[in-house]
Amino acid sequence: MEPANAPNPEILKELFTTKMPFGKHEGVLIADLPIYYLEWFAAKGFPQGKLGMLMATIFEIKQNGLTELIAPLRPKRN
Repeated sequence: MEPANAPNPEILKELFTTKMPFGKHEGVLIADLPIYYLEWFAAKGFPQGKLGMLMATIFEIKQNGLTELIAPLRPKRN
């Protein structure tokens, strides 16, 4: 049985499949958003719903230097 606070692997995969739907970085994968952009949202407030949750998740990962841990989830390019 997984701990209640265990990361959901499906959420982590969505970081590499969901694109930013608006703004300066429209069309960029959530996982590829620059930290300065995520810092701005962290200060102003992330969007509501799933998008905001994904942005907050990648912000925490990048802020804590954990991007190498999720790198294997990135789809391989042909």
